[in-house]
Amino acid sequence: MASFAKYVGGSPTNTAIGAVRLGLRAGLLTRVGDDHMGRFVREQLTREGVATDGVVTDRERLTALVILGIQDAETFPLIFYRENCADAALCEEDIDPDYIATAGAVLINGTHLAQPVPRAASLKAARLARAGGGRVVFDIDYRPVLWGLTARDRGETRFVADEVVTATLQSVLPLVDLVVGTEEEIHILGGTVDTIAALRRIRSLCDATVVVKRGAQGCLIVDGPVPATVEDGLVVPGFAVAMFNALGAGDAFMAGFLRGWLHGEPLTVCGLWGNACGALVVSRHGCAPAMPGWRELQMFIATTDRPHRLRDDRRLERVHRTVERGICYDSLMVLAVDHRTHFEELVASLGGESRARVATFKSLVLRATDRLAAGDTGFGVLLDGGDGASALTAAAGLPYWVGRPIEIPGSRPLRFEGDIDPAITLREWPVTQVVKCLVYYRLDDPAELRAAQDRELLRLYEACRATRHEMLLEVIVSAHGPVDARTTADVLAHFYAIGIYPEWWKLEPSDDPAVWSAIARVIEEGDADCRGVLLLGLSATPEVLLERFTVAAACPMVKGFAVGRTIWHKAAADWLAGTIDEEEAVTRIAMNFHVLVDAWRRARAAFPA
Repeated sequence: MASFAKYVGGSPTNTAIGAVRLGLRAGLLTRVGDDHMGRFVREQLTREGVATDGVVTDRERLTALVILGIQDAETFPLIFYRENCADAALCEEDIDPDYIATAGAVLINGTHLAQPVPRAASLKAARLARAGGGRVVFDIDYRPVLWGLTARDRGETRFVADEVVTATLQSVLPLVDLVVGTEEEIHILGGTVDTIAALRRIRSLCDATVVVKRGAQGCLIVDGPVPATVEDGLVVPGFAVAMFNALGAGDAFMAGFLRGWLHGEPLTVCGLWGNACGALVVSRHGCAPAMPGWRELQMFIATTDRPHRLRDDRRLERVHRTVERGICYDSLMVLAVDHRTHFEELVASLGGESRARVATFKSLVLRATDRLAAGDTGFGVLLDGGDGASALTAAAGLPYWVGRPIEIPGSRPLRFEGDIDPAITLREWPVTQVVKCLVYYRLDDPAELRAAQDRELLRLYEACRATRHEMLLEVIVSAHGPVDARTTADVLAHFYAIGIYPEWWKLEPSDDPAVWSAIARVIEEGDADCRGVLLLGLSATPEVLLERFTVAAACPMVKGFAVGRTIWHKAAADWLAGTIDEEEAVTRIAMNFHVLVDAWRRARAAFPA
């Protein structure tokens, strides 16, 4: 194993993200370190919509880590790095009674019962919830290594009998309303490896509903007297799917079960949703990113012709990508400065001496964007990885949409940076950067040219799927022939037909309403989950763009614009020539950007959703 993927994890975190994706409101009570990993956890929780009011930054400890290996379909080595970690220091003082009072239910986790300080915090949260009329859910989540019962390199070991662990886990049972665990976890909680006997012991200590997760066999739900055998109980069948990664399946089950249980659904429905969520997650890499959304869950349950390898179901995968997006954009206004050839020509016209200053100018464009946007996430930038590299790095610390080109400028047929496979290139890009690709394409192009471009675009789309990057496909049809009301729409329809579904389209700013009607129909039929269309500028004057904004804004699929030279070309020429200083350049760019932003907002306001 020579490479790793970074995800948020931990059973409560996975469940919280899964619950939000299924339509529940969830918050997390934990500690993270004042480190890069801790900030990553916070940022991801925010992107997912999980409330972070209860997330405490611990400046003395590091964020806990775990490394998961995928050896084969049955073997998943785990190494836990939890020595004096931040979340193990969660204490009673971190539990705010007023915050607990806002919740209808609190979930506590068996891992945090292994140490006295987080155990006291968990018990406090449970007691407060019960006292306020809320419900308490107990995820047994037994990891023997975290109780000191196995060698540290045996994190994947699922069961070691231990009387102290059993007694500790049982101590919380009088407080809980729902208990969920695998058969091994039911065994440690009940103090015996006989499942029915363990259930009877649990029942003697509490009246909670008890759910036994049984993998592909489904789940057993005990809500009342314990049955004589598992088969005599309420068994909800599971789903037979190919397993790719077992970790996280139980957390997904919990999210699905809670989606039903907290809404008062019949227990059979709760079990069905839990089983389906678990099946979806075992078929994918990772835990939290694999959690399904509500529409995806319903699609999976309703489908009878699903492949055994769920990862091969392209329809399901496309729907799943929509739940990983984070911010939803009703409007997006992007300042594009990813131009490369244009700057080469501009520098050459000035004598070539200002070549080294281009990178600084692109940073000035980012400053101008930030000055105007002032933290508004409806703004963005397009920056390249060459002269724009420093600005790209700076943009990562700002809350704006960031796109980055991957094509060789002007290539036709399409070619990618470095003339290498785009999947190799994208491995080095932050996952938050949207992959922008410009293609000059017409359906009346020679067959050989079209075939070559289709092949490269499919390679790029598959690379984006594999690396979890969003894709923006910029299509220019007017550069190599005449256009009519169907020219662009037909090209988009062709891309959908061959299996390319970009999150974003960047299209020419037509002043013909029929063009936008045709484009809207194609996108609605081809990919209703498309994020939308951004208008490109093509160096048009502000007056021309303002007119075309008015026409395009009538199409709900058009979300905004990504314009560059119209905004900054004159400022770039003057600054590179040394006739204005940095402050003057930033001011001019921000003012020109503001003109288009204001015009777009006024145009869109005339067509409320």
